[in-house]
Amino acid sequence: MVSTAGMIDWVREAIVLTLVLAAPALAVGLIVALIVSVLQAATQVQEYTLSFVPKIVAMLLAVLVAGAWMMARLVEFAVSMFGTLP
Repeated sequence: MVSTAGMIDWVREAIVLTLVLAAPALAVGLIVALIVSVLQAATQVQEYTLSFVPKIVAMLLAVLVAGAWMMARLVEFAVSMFGTLP
């Protein structure tokens, strides 16, 4: 039987892992959003699709590039979690 402290540690590790795995896509999305907003302010073109589409494409590319690393971290976490079960 897994103790309550062990379960709390698993949840804490899962939350930290979620934040770490989401960080590359979110960082790329933030950078692209800043670049697009500066370009929109400079050209005074306020079209919503001009800001939405580049962010989505850049974030998908970031996930594709970092996907192997993300999956390795996720599998490592799952193996360690299931390895501690009785």
